[in-house]
Amino acid sequence: MKYMSAKETAEIWGISQRRVAILCSEQRIPDVARVGNMWLIPKDAEKPIDGRSVRYLQEKRKRE
Repeated sequence: MKYMSAKETAEIWGISQRRVAILCSEQRIPDVARVGNMWLIPKDAEKPIDGRSVRYLQEKRKRE
């Protein structure tokens, strides 16, 4: 299986490197591996869905 770093994943998914690390530590991305202080994410992993409530997202869209 091929892996990419948290930094590469963050660039592809359009989120911060820290957010990718949090998703890894919360086990929301399957098959991740931690080597030292670096997270390795499978290249075929998909970005997890937004965990916020639908109501929050609807309110946010109204404000924009």
